[in-house]
Amino acid sequence: MLAPAKVNLFLHVDRVKPNGRHDLDSLVVFAGAEAADRLEARRASELSLSLKGPFASLELSSPENLVLRAISACEAKGLTIPPLSLTLHKSIPVAAGLGGGSADAGAMLRTLIQMGTLTAPVALTIARGLGGDVPVSLRSATSYMRGEGERLEPANALPALPAILVNPGVPCPTGAVFNAYDKAGGGDGFRLTDMPDFDTVESISAFLSGETRNDLEAAAINLVPTIGAVLERLRALPGNRLARMSGSGASCFALFSSLREAKAAEKALQASQPHWWVKATLLNGHAQT
Repeated sequence: MLAPAKVNLFLHVDRVKPNGRHDLDSLVVFAGAEAADRLEARRASELSLSLKGPFASLELSSPENLVLRAISACEAKGLTIPPLSLTLHKSIPVAAGLGGGSADAGAMLRTLIQMGTLTAPVALTIARGLGGDVPVSLRSATSYMRGEGERLEPANALPALPAILVNPGVPCPTGAVFNAYDKAGGGDGFRLTDMPDFDTVESISAFLSGETRNDLEAAAINLVPTIGAVLERLRALPGNRLARMSGSGASCFALFSSLREAKAAEKALQASQPHWWVKATLLNGHAQT
């Protein structure tokens, strides 16, 4: 089961609420198999989780792993989950603003639906208790994400978007970014975005550039200046239509008119920045299986 990276094409953030959380307005799309974790599950005599891949680490196998937390949440509701041998191939950078952990939890819940252990409505209820990005990652389809992340709405028609995803390998703590945003008085002018249909990368890129933003970008750059350097490099790439930070950082993306241009950009960045994680992919390509 693929667990694709999540990308916020835009992210508008309201003022902090008394509960310490924020209402959001975001258009979320998902990457293809090139930028996805993969979860394998098979029946076993007892539950186990092993990790493989370039971003596997021992600490990710703790009970706090969202794959295991998803199973625990099911059991807390009185559901019987069969013992499973789980293998998680980690190809998405950790704590990178690409929703890797949430994608893994979504893949776990989809696996349980496929096995007949969960119904889709119950899975969504469980996803809402696991974190703001888990409901949309469970759906794993282009969506407006609103409320505190729990309210999903279908998006208007969008084309597949050739893109590169970049993570410079520096930490960018989500809590610190939101705190800096709040201290700067963020949230003025928050409103939900009404988007028309789009049929070309050029038209959606122009709309996103002129009418939307990532409200957390400035706060994240102040905390982690490397993000600004990444965006400068992306904006200088030939064929770039839009470059923006995703989520709370540190990952960024750039849109291109063709996958050929995106792959050329990937090759150029990998050559000049060998320590960055760079992937060319199709966002909204509907390749998640």
